[in-house]
Amino acid sequence: MNFPLALYNRQRPSRFLSAASPFIAVLLTLLIGCLIFAGMGKDPMHSMYVFIVEPLLTLRGWGELGVKMTPLILCALGLLVCYRANVWNIGAEGQLIVGALAGGVVALQASPEASQLYMIWVILAAMVGGALYAGIVAWLKDKCNANEILVSLMLVYIAELFLSWAVQSPLRDPQGLGFPQSPMFEMAATLPIMIPGTRMHWGGALVCFVLFGIWLIMSKMFIGFQVRVSGMAPKAAAYAGFSNRAIIYFVLLLSGALAGLAGVIEICGPIGQLTPKISPGYGFAAIIVAFVGRLKPLGTIPAAFIMALFYLGGELAQSRLGTPAALTGVFQGLLLFCIMACDSLIFCKLKWVGFNSAKGAA
Repeated sequence: MNFPLALYNRQRPSRFLSAASPFIAVLLTLLIGCLIFAGMGKDPMHSMYVFIVEPLLTLRGWGELGVKMTPLILCALGLLVCYRANVWNIGAEGQLIVGALAGGVVALQASPEASQLYMIWVILAAMVGGALYAGIVAWLKDKCNANEILVSLMLVYIAELFLSWAVQSPLRDPQGLGFPQSPMFEMAATLPIMIPGTRMHWGGALVCFVLFGIWLIMSKMFIGFQVRVSGMAPKAAAYAGFSNRAIIYFVLLLSGALAGLAGVIEICGPIGQLTPKISPGYGFAAIIVAFVGRLKPLGTIPAAFIMALFYLGGELAQSRLGTPAALTGVFQGLLLFCIMACDSLIFCKLKWVGFNSAKGAA
């Protein structure tokens, strides 16, 4: 017996609704969030005020928003390049961790007399580390036809365990009272504060250059054209002589490098050292940022703003309202679900087909 409802492709999807879909998804997420707060016995209006509005009332709140947006945008920029090529990298979190670890090892070698230019070597080490870790995924996909979704995801857990071992053994601070953490980095290996009175550092300015670079690659350069064609029409790309192997390596190495950059910005910015937990899940949240941003570089900015606001709102709700820490993940998952639901109904239509065959359905 078949399901009585079927999806059929619309011949002419509404351009207006397609553009408005992310905004509709955000609104639906907030409405469902009100129901969640009500189900938890909280005042929905007050809870949403604490969750959405309070983080934006102070300069410090905006600074924290920028701190959280920075790694989200960097990871999302790398992921959107992968997804435009139809390469499904799910392991940006692991690449972020390995990049942070590689950059952290170099940062720990800085002397008190080193200049701020030493950060260049720290950043380069992190980007190389993240790129090489993503290169494992590319190599296995190329040589063994391994599924990049499974490989990249499993490598996340390996990276987490390796970081945990590193900060508990070779990189542990001998004066850290036994805590699993590295020594604090020297000033030369940290990012200066950009906005006084906040934790917003100059990594936020670096994101602007990366954002412009990805836009340039995807919109104006031939390699970006190859990436788009390979993702939309693989047979046409092969007929045109585009190397599928080269595209796979290019997008994964670039994505890993940007995730590694996000990792080192996190440890050299707000954290200042290596710890067992350097990311609250930025690499996974960036997947949602990439899709809510419509796989466009500029679209990652408002999408990262919403996701960062969910992080801050979740922390405030936990301390002010006593809600569980998992609430942030619930809102993030709701946003992804709503954007997928909106897109499905914009590009397809539901039709009652009874309990007969749904032949021809999308």
